[in-house]
Amino acid sequence: MGLSSTGIGSQLPVEEIVSKLVALEKQPLASLTKVASSMQTQLSVFSQVKSLMSTLSDTAAKLAKNSTWDGMLATSSNSAAVSVNVSGTTSATSFGIDVQQLARGQSVASSVMGAAGTPVGGGSMSIQLGTWSANGAAFAPGTEAAKNVAIEATDSLSDIASKINGANAGVTATVLRDASGERLLMRSSTTGEESGFRINVTEDAGAPGLSRLAFDPAAVPAVGIAGNTAQYGKNAQATINGIEVQSKTNTFTDTIPGLSFTASQVTTAPVEVSVVADTEGMKKNIQDFVNAYNALNDLLSKSTAYDAETKTAGALQGDSTSVGLQNAMRSLIASTAEGAGAFTRLADIGIDIKKGGKLEVSATKLDEALKDPAALKAMFATSTGGAGSAADGLAVKVKNLTAKMLGFEGLISNKSDAINASLKRNSSDQDKVNARAAMFETRLRAQYMALDVKMGSLNGLSAYIGQQVSQWNSSGG
Repeated sequence: MGLSSTGIGSQLPVEEIVSKLVALEKQPLASLTKVASSMQTQLSVFSQVKSLMSTLSDTAAKLAKNSTWDGMLATSSNSAAVSVNVSGTTSATSFGIDVQQLARGQSVASSVMGAAGTPVGGGSMSIQLGTWSANGAAFAPGTEAAKNVAIEATDSLSDIASKINGANAGVTATVLRDASGERLLMRSSTTGEESGFRINVTEDAGAPGLSRLAFDPAAVPAVGIAGNTAQYGKNAQATINGIEVQSKTNTFTDTIPGLSFTASQVTTAPVEVSVVADTEGMKKNIQDFVNAYNALNDLLSKSTAYDAETKTAGALQGDSTSVGLQNAMRSLIASTAEGAGAFTRLADIGIDIKKGGKLEVSATKLDEALKDPAALKAMFATSTGGAGSAADGLAVKVKNLTAKMLGFEGLISNKSDAINASLKRNSSDQDKVNARAAMFETRLRAQYMALDVKMGSLNGLSAYIGQQVSQWNSSGG
């Protein structure tokens, strides 16, 4: 197969010619690429708009909740002794708490049962939960049936502890070991007077000894470890403004509606508890809303503006969707909450609209407005249930608008879909330009190859004729 190089026969700069002609054919790519880059930038900006609008929607949704404005803050003058938390709906109040007794469970330890690994004896242990009277004089069984624990004759104290723990009988067992041998410590799993337990034992006659772990001080005569020192379960006891209250645990959850307090120490002086409106939490929620709105407003302002000094336009400059979105948000923020009460506009609570639509908070005026949470609640969270109602609170209006714009068929999604569709068409147009240029180049090279062959043939014929003429002239001479 012969080698060929386009341009040899014609002596023309074919590569340069073809390159320039193909470049001319590809000229539309420059404008298409520029448009594609602009659309990619717009898509990126709209992605940021969507993210910031989602944040604004979240902050508005928080202000639109009644619970946001009903929030209360509870404080304790001695949190090391009594800590307090708001657990539900409550009202502003204050009271003093004295703690006389902390809750505890029952516990009792056996005598030394022998060296480690020594079998105790076989049989069955019946564990019954209930309430002991003072000093174990009487026992009142609880509502749950007794749990039976089968003990083998070869079981050591550790084996027995494991079986008690595995029975889920409301009692935990631990082996205590020292130089004298092993003891079994048994404790109720919970605290309170009703967490007491009684242990009856049925021994295996062939392997006696298990009755040493029985516990029933009320039996006559007392058996097993009943004579050992025992700690009986007790309820936590306190007084609230002099009124006695009790709890099975150290946490009082139902004593005062909407509040729970936990006793950690017996007190010698009243612990003062105060419950007030959580104005700091409300203030933070309002500031978060302002910050979210300003971030969205700044992005839209920058993206739609024209910088005369640098003579550069924002990515969304002239985009009707972006301009319309910004105008809608500014109009909504400046709107009046009709019939809302003491406050009807943001300016009433110290939030002013500055040049460029940015919000600015006057801390002093907002602090004064926070003294009336009910009026703030009416201004932000009033909901008539009708979409777009002028009587709705400001936060409800913003939440509804942003949710609509962020929806599957909302303005933001539709705009992004439109840009993506345009990018797809642009990519197709670029492919078409490249395809035409490739076909054009192929055709040019074929033409110049043919020209090379023709010019090579003519050049050869010219050389042959010149040679013949030279010979004729020599012969004639």
